Amino acid sequence: MARTKLVAGNWKMHGETAGNQALLDALKAGAATAKAAMAVCVPFPYLGQARAALAGTSIAWGSQDVSRHAQGAYTGEVCAAMLKDFECRYAIVGHSERRSYHGETDEVVAAKADAAIKSGLVPIICVGETLAEREGNITAAVITRQLDAVIASIGAAGLAKSVVAYEPVWAIGTGKTASPEQAQEVHASIRARVAKEDANVAAGLQILYGGSMKPNNAKELMAQPDIDGGLIGGAALVAADFLAICAAA
Repeated sequence: MARTKLVAGNWKMHGETAGNQALLDALKAGAATAKAAMAVCVPFPYLGQARAALAGTSIAWGSQDVSRHAQGAYTGEVCAAMLKDFECRYAIVGHSERRSYHGETDEVVAAKADAAIKSGLVPIICVGETLAEREGNITAAVITRQLDAVIASIGAAGLAKSVVAYEPVWAIGTGKTASPEQAQEVHASIRARVAKEDANVAAGLQILYGGSMKPNNAKELMAQPDIDGGLIGGAALVAADFLAICAAA
């Protein structure tokens, strides 16, 4: 099954109004030549700016997190319905930084994916192993555990409405990148795990690579049969780099 490539930018905790506008304007100007679907996941305060700048274009926007709660006394959290109010398409869930710095468990990540889907958002569900886990030869076990929690919550039907991103924790912000062969091996294992639930869902599932994809390695990574795009961190803050990755798809 042919799958559309998706390149999603995760701005993390970066941005200010003027600089954001320049970046969004540059992305809009370059979108016509992009070879992939494009999205930007911006900090919560800038969702309104992203909507205003990107409405009517081919570029989607989304958030970097979403609450697992629908509403209530959860000070500081942002629920899926609020994100839909800003016409978000995507919400990143389970990013390694959320798991590491905020103690999010596999079950919390699964609940967030479920909340996103119920409100009509597309969760970008992140999975990945640490350096110690890779060196301990338990990458497959870690990825399977993370996926199993999600599958138990949303099932194959939910995965059909989701995107998965493989982000080797040891390759985020370190300058290290999994080799195309290493990344492909994990992406293939993700697709195989989903295929045990539903082969058709697995065939259509977009699986992004999220470990230091840059213009100089994007083409080789995305040439792999099970790598369907990228979840881009640092390079998403430089319009020329982000557009170059989109062109490499």
